[in-house]
Amino acid sequence: QVQLEESGGGLVQPGGSLTLSCVASGTIFAIYSMGWYRQAPGKERERVATIRNIGNTDYEESVKGRFTISGDFTKDTLSLQMNSLKPEDTAVYYCKMNIATGNPIHEGTNDYWGQGTQVTVSS
Repeated sequence: QVQLEESGGGLVQPGGSLTLSCVASGTIFAIYSMGWYRQAPGKERERVATIRNIGNTDYEESVKGRFTISGDFTKDTLSLQMNSLKPEDTAVYYCKMNIATGNPIHEGTNDYWGQGTQVTVSS
């Protein structure tokens, strides 16, 4: 059983900063990728940023230059530094990790999601 827990959300003024964190716990053999996603009211969930265990990062266009994703694949932790926040960044933010809980050759991997943390950007 694997659980992901996010923290760090809250209310911030436009132009402000927040750092989100996510930690995985449980039976973890290896983590192959991590990512942050968000869902605003009335909209579909969208990818914000991802990082792979070989170091590649990728960002949604609207957050490039403002958000920075970092992950520690040995400590099973993920963070998202968000700067220059805008009202349109308001959403519930979710972390996701692709995890092998046993030998991936025999058991494959699965995606696990956190419960979400609210980020509100408003004056």
